[in-house]
Amino acid sequence: MKNYKEMLGGIRFFVFDIDGVFTNGSVTLLPGGEMLRQFNVRDAFAIQLAIEKGFQIAVITGAKSDLLQEKLNALGIQHVYMNVRDKREAFDKFLRTHNIPLSEILIMGDDIPDFEIMKRCDLRTCPADAASEIKAMCQYISLKKGGEGCVRDVIEQVLKAQDKWVQFS
Repeated sequence: MKNYKEMLGGIRFFVFDIDGVFTNGSVTLLPGGEMLRQFNVRDAFAIQLAIEKGFQIAVITGAKSDLLQEKLNALGIQHVYMNVRDKREAFDKFLRTHNIPLSEILIMGDDIPDFEIMKRCDLRTCPADAASEIKAMCQYISLKKGGEGCVRDVIEQVLKAQDKWVQFS
């Protein structure tokens, strides 16, 4: 079996959860019931660069929010599955639609609702503050917490492994 660093070269797809991965999991409730989440701008840069370099990014989340949908659209994320109760169903749809080998997916989740889809992927990652059950199944645990750059961390590693990261002369 390949180690974590060896697996980075074959990644073409990223699958992420939102709350606890893109964000620290806390939300501010606005009048009218909308939830405001904070994103890390460095994550946003890495996402946009990955898309520019031809990677596909999917988000599978139980969250439902017009503001969140707008944010994900603005980042250029191509595949968004929101208000998902059973993440397996959304993940299966994503796999079928794009005929994706599991070996080409890097998945990052942080909590029990992510467990079932994560266990199916070859390359499982999580933030530093993920649930212990999720940490136990991952090949890589970011040094960054959810909302503090863990998305950037894994994307940057993949792009560097494939010589697609920003080059300085």
